[in-house]
Amino acid sequence: MKEGTWMTTMMKAIGFKEHLPIEDNNSLLEFAIPKPVAKGHDLLVRVEAVSVNPVDVGVRKSGHSKLQQPKIIGWDAVGVVEESGKQVTLFKKGDRVFYAGSFKRPGSNSQYQLVDERIVGHAPQTLTVDQAAAMPLTSLTAWEALFEQLAIDPQARAANRAKTLLIINGSGGVGSIAVQLAHWAGLKVIASASRPETIDWVTSLGADQTVNHRKSLVTEVRNLGYKYVDFILELNDLDGHWDEMAELIKPSGHIASITENHHPVNLRKLTQKRATFAWEWMYTKSFYQTPDMISQHQILEQIAALLDQKVLKSTLTKTLTPINVRNLKEAHQLIETNHMIGKVVISNQPKH
Repeated sequence: MKEGTWMTTMMKAIGFKEHLPIEDNNSLLEFAIPKPVAKGHDLLVRVEAVSVNPVDVGVRKSGHSKLQQPKIIGWDAVGVVEESGKQVTLFKKGDRVFYAGSFKRPGSNSQYQLVDERIVGHAPQTLTVDQAAAMPLTSLTAWEALFEQLAIDPQARAANRAKTLLIINGSGGVGSIAVQLAHWAGLKVIASASRPETIDWVTSLGADQTVNHRKSLVTEVRNLGYKYVDFILELNDLDGHWDEMAELIKPSGHIASITENHHPVNLRKLTQKRATFAWEWMYTKSFYQTPDMISQHQILEQIAALLDQKVLKSTLTKTLTPINVRNLKEAHQLIETNHMIGKVVISNQPKH
């Protein structure tokens, strides 16, 4: 095989075959696989930067079996379109794009990735590649949670000013976007944060008030002068906060959660209040190929516009270069501390 043939037909990727602690030598591995070919609605993207999210840690750690083929994870990327399938209409070769991808397909921790154009957006033009890579998954999750699952109308700003949203865990990846989007939509935002640096962070992003989730949220919210809140977005420990949310939600109010319960959730606690509870899973549309899947393209286009207009700001707080096993392991370790503020990005962009 000629040297050049290898470069054009194979690519490097990083993944795992065993569910191991991140400190283990084999927790993440580099390997070579054939470079994929774009067909249908797919774009072949040359990956420039990726971000690590709690879902990466969860997938890597959860399970016991040894995999026959390495699993590539990574659900946040910025890159350049190299080629596209025959059905592609939204992008052209050379476009810089950002996306979170699909749960059913190989992830972004690779030189090239196939992704359906209907869940991809044009990358914001005023941000660096690294700043943009921090945004897709958390922005899609926060947008869908607020404006689809909680049914908040972002255009009804005057009406929203009379409404209160409690965000539990405001300083994490999703919380950092949700605070900004809710502020933009005109809501009164109460974000939970427990340390001086996280309180400062959520306040800088637009939170009107803060509460400490390590104390009783009922007491904390009531001490601010609210008996009930109109909306609750739960981003950490559904089991631990369920009773508090049931107590704090306003009659006919809405609760949404992105974290799963480990014990049965007692929905009867919402009966008398006629409150609504909804799940948000960012991957649902691509996982089930729903008719509204293209809404994720539309959301990312709006997020890019809001970033370029400086209405939103990137939540990037740490960058590691280049994309390799060592830096991905460091990013996983940062996520596993549960003290990460904002987002960590691993980039192939040279440091300036």
